[in-house]
Amino acid sequence: MKLNLSFPVNGTNKVVEIEDEKKLAIFYDKRMSQEVPLDVLGEEFTGYVAKITGGNDKQGFPMYQGVLVPHRVRLLMKPGNKCYTPRREGEFKRKSVRGCIVSHDLSALALCITKKGLADLPGLTDATNPRRLGPKRASNIRKMFNLEKTDDVRKFVVRRSVTTKGGHTKSKAPKIQRLVTAQTIQRKRHLQKVKMANWRRSIAEAKEYKTKYGRA
Repeated sequence: MKLNLSFPVNGTNKVVEIEDEKKLAIFYDKRMSQEVPLDVLGEEFTGYVAKITGGNDKQGFPMYQGVLVPHRVRLLMKPGNKCYTPRREGEFKRKSVRGCIVSHDLSALALCITKKGLADLPGLTDATNPRRLGPKRASNIRKMFNLEKTDDVRKFVVRRSVTTKGGHTKSKAPKIQRLVTAQTIQRKRHLQKVKMANWRRSIAEAKEYKTKYGRA
């Protein structure tokens, strides 16, 4: 079984292949989101604790959170479900997925290291892979830089330099998502005002029509 280890602190990942069934027995009958100590895998994993985040079998069917079985099942998927992309609006489809319980049928298991051990793992905890792009959503930018709601998020956007085909260098920044500014509030207030004005006008026109063409 292949173990896809990830270390979010450094942004690194590594694949380790384990053939010994005795070592893999610590993962069997565990569910997704459960934490498992990795001491059995070897001396280099002493003190490490990892969380099971997913996996797939030899045919490529992924594990699905909330399905409490260790085998493959067919579920009726609807728009918004994971592992399913609808082709048409409102389409439902039955698809095969694996349960969230780990079994010996899996060919790959995804693990996220939550606690670092005594020694560094080569290529995983001893290296860093910085993010190429910064967050786009306003709340995530505030979380990253520990900002208050009164701070201007637009001043903390992570910019990057890009070289064009012509050899020119320019700075690019992502468009901030869910950004609430004074202009946004003003526009929302104006639209609400227009909506209420149209509603009052329609009531007045209906009243005038009944007065003019109403029954005697």
